[in-house]
Parts: sequence; structure tokens; C-alpha cells
Amino acid sequence: MPGKGDESAVSRGEQIQAAEREAAKRRLLAQAEADRIPVEETTRAVPDRRWRRGQR
Repeated sequence: MPGKGDESAVSRGEQIQAAEREAAKRRLLAQAEADRIPVEETTRAVPDRRWRRGQR
């Protein structure tokens, strides 16, 4: 049964890759959360009159 050892090695390799993908995904999500601008800050707009100033 030499093939059985090969299968477990492949399975172990797949498990390691899956764990690495999950860790990378968590790092990306953590970085995105750190870079995220809160909605409260994005909705604080400059009054319209300031934007219209150049069109008068």
C-alpha cells in the first residue's frame, strides 16, 4: 500500500494550502477593515453653496 502514504501527503498539503488561504483572507479582511472609512465620515459633505460657487 505505498499509494496510501502519497494520498495522505497530498491531503496534508491541501490542508496546509487551505489554512494558508484562510490566513491570507483574514489578513486581507483585517487590512481592509483598518483602511475603511466610517460611513459617518463619508456622509459629512461640504455644503452645496460651496460647490455652486464656481458656477455662478
